[in-house]
Amino acid sequence: MGETAIERVYMTKKEVKTVTKLFGTDGIRGRANQFPMTSDTVVKIGQAIGVILNRQNKEGLSPLKKVVIGKDTRLSGYMIEQALSSGLNSMGIHVQLVGPLPTPGIGYLTRSMRAHAGIVISASHNHYQDNGIKIFGPDGYKFAESLEKEIERLVFDDDLNKHLPNSENIGRTKRIDDAQGRYIVFAKSTFPLEYTLDGLRIVLDTAHGSSYRVAPAIFEELGAEVIQIGNDPNGTNINDEVGALYPSKLAEEVLNYRADIGISLDGDADRVIIVDELGRVMNGDHILGICALFMKMHGLLKNNTLVVTQMSNFGLEKAMTENGIKIVKTQVGDKHVVEEMKKNAYNLGGESSGHIIFLDHTTTGDGCIAALSVLAVMKQMKKKISELNDFIKDVPQVLINCRVKQRTNLADIKGYNELVKQVEKELDGEGRIFVRYSGTEPLIRVLVEGFDKIKITEMAEKLAHFLEKELA
Repeated sequence: MGETAIERVYMTKKEVKTVTKLFGTDGIRGRANQFPMTSDTVVKIGQAIGVILNRQNKEGLSPLKKVVIGKDTRLSGYMIEQALSSGLNSMGIHVQLVGPLPTPGIGYLTRSMRAHAGIVISASHNHYQDNGIKIFGPDGYKFAESLEKEIERLVFDDDLNKHLPNSENIGRTKRIDDAQGRYIVFAKSTFPLEYTLDGLRIVLDTAHGSSYRVAPAIFEELGAEVIQIGNDPNGTNINDEVGALYPSKLAEEVLNYRADIGISLDGDADRVIIVDELGRVMNGDHILGICALFMKMHGLLKNNTLVVTQMSNFGLEKAMTENGIKIVKTQVGDKHVVEEMKKNAYNLGGESSGHIIFLDHTTTGDGCIAALSVLAVMKQMKKKISELNDFIKDVPQVLINCRVKQRTNLADIKGYNELVKQVEKELDGEGRIFVRYSGTEPLIRVLVEGFDKIKITEMAEKLAHFLEKELA
């Protein structure tokens, strides 16, 4: 991957202020058994979703309202699954439980099963103590922000009991036993029929998460030899120094087994990080660059455009521009990438964190399908992954996370704009600054990019210490 971002967390001694807001940049997320991930709140969330679904009459869908619910391997998933089902059932909604399945698998099943909504119980890359709720509409795309706000209004400001149906109209819950097999078949269908993975040795890290069964099957059934790590979930080890956020172990095993490639998924398998046969870690920028160039060469990249976020490395933008590919940037968060892609008919986009969206196949990031796409490029171009990896030359980045008590408009902080101008002057056009609040944690992220690693580290630390003091 070249230069790796430096990531630090500055902690304050004061408690983070609690706000009565459910949704962040990627659904609802929090510590299990603490607001909002408590049983009573989750029941209300289920009821609120039920109220919204009962108001809708989607053409082509059954009048019998049904919701597909999947989860990852967290201990708290059992509790939240039952609470959600209870809330939905109380509003007359029928629930179909599919058990552990990647987030993109729920998006796919929601569409294919003609469900009115799909729900994923997962905190993605967070450790097991956290959990979350992501909601998909019948089209397989995540709920619109307007619907998220309506859920919040119903939970906090409405009397949900007045929406309860008569006792004879309470919903039922049942389990779907073959959901994993359906997703495996779907994922494999995105790989070119004229090729197999015969002869390839893959080290696969599933983060003890939702893909621990389906991911090995996908690659093995296509012919690969799969060596598994991070594949023994026990309810408390999800993302525990394994998975997409911890690729160093994967890199070691790729070298130990002399594998052709390493594939690392996060807890809900909507993101992927790849390791080449030389042990070098490839983030989402490299995956996007490889796929974008291949798709353009074969006339498959719509509008010759790649959609990324503000966090993507300048090295990706430079490589794309040199090869006639336009870059469009959005706010951080895969839902913003998807919105831009839908609005302007683009078909490839994603984040450096490993969310890769192929809108011709999926409605959200899919780690397995992204990995299959890279493998397809390797097969069709007859190149090692290291050769493809060298296409992108990263510009050094420094990322510092500061824990904050309050979220103040940065422009209103005395001295902030002046400090930014000073740092930008020092960069002299040879880099950039990007500062944003996290959508899922009480953090502000300071990113500085430039060619002089020592210089940008000093700049990032100067900005981080200033913001830590002002927002503590």
